[in-house]
Amino acid sequence: MAKRRRETVHIGVLYSLTGPYGLVGREMLNGLTLAVEQVNASPEFDFQIAPLVFDPGGELETYEEHCELLIRDKAVRHIVGCYTSASRKQVLPLIERYDRLLWHSARYEGFENSDNVIYVGAAPNQHIVPLARYMIETLGTSVYCVGANYLWTWETNRVLQEIVSAAGGSIIAKRLVALGDTQIDHIVREIVERQPPIIFNTLVGEASYRFHRELYRAQSQGALRAAPRPPILSCSLCEPELRLIGPRASVGHITSSVYFSSIDTPENRAFVRRYREMFGSSNLPSVDAEASYLCAILLARAIRRAGTTDVQAVRTAAYRDELSAPQGPVKVDPDNNHCYLTPRLARSRGGFSFEILDTAAAPVKPDPYLTWLDLDALTRRARGRPAGEARATNGLRVVK
Repeated sequence: MAKRRRETVHIGVLYSLTGPYGLVGREMLNGLTLAVEQVNASPEFDFQIAPLVFDPGGELETYEEHCELLIRDKAVRHIVGCYTSASRKQVLPLIERYDRLLWHSARYEGFENSDNVIYVGAAPNQHIVPLARYMIETLGTSVYCVGANYLWTWETNRVLQEIVSAAGGSIIAKRLVALGDTQIDHIVREIVERQPPIIFNTLVGEASYRFHRELYRAQSQGALRAAPRPPILSCSLCEPELRLIGPRASVGHITSSVYFSSIDTPENRAFVRRYREMFGSSNLPSVDAEASYLCAILLARAIRRAGTTDVQAVRTAAYRDELSAPQGPVKVDPDNNHCYLTPRLARSRGGFSFEILDTAAAPVKPDPYLTWLDLDALTRRARGRPAGEARATNGLRVVK
């Protein structure tokens, strides 16, 4: 008996594989590729996914052009993609105008809610707030901010400033460079001059890698009085970027994320093994790879449940699903199209990986507008405490 031919479902993919953040784009494509192979090899699906991959190269106008091509010429109903918030904002009017569904994999600054986006990356209460809480409870309340001059930095700095101010602290400075600009020497010189106790980094791509290397060089030359150098905090630093920073300069940084490759669960061990089999034994998946993997898996499962690629039907089907993901249980919240995710904090270590310090006890309901953020409760324990005094993190349990 002849085997029944499976229907092909084309999906759009918008990731910058070249340009200033090409490394992250390639990581995202890796995760999606792994998911597509898994779906296409599974007899549970009566269709196969065919991704149509477009590389905007980090250019906002090209994101818009490619998005319109995918919608109008390729007739796709679902697009996975966009790393920066600027790129998401660029394509969102088209996505909404043509009633398509964007599966957005990047963690982001929040303060957005579109019926035409499934936000699979972390909302601000799932990564920015836990990092700020950790900072004021364990490190101090005076922080120097450095970042790329665009929406992600503006909003994360604003949230951080509100929390720090409520705790009686201050933002020492906010120094921004254009997205894609790697000229950060003047910022390193100012850090050497002002000696801030904590640094919050929202630089993107090569600018961030260079910043880490230059600050490490300054510390190695004795220009920074702190020993070790001031802690650098981030909501975006991930495993492949550690390798680009270098074996010494990449160690000791604190990152807030919902996924690290060092999560010790059967689901994640299997995910890491499959990832290495496909992309090389020396490579570890990042939060970006895991999130794009989840986008494709959640999309495929929703299409299977709905029995169609119709946007409304697929969106409704996604609300009824819960996935045992590498990071833990994940489900889409029908209240705001964001996902329940599990916040974690980790410190970078040798071998280009992370040691997990804290993990939330359960997946956290997404709060993209920080509607439920109680600043007084968040900062109560930080008031009147000397900087550096150790405290337990609020709402997180320490992983031994």
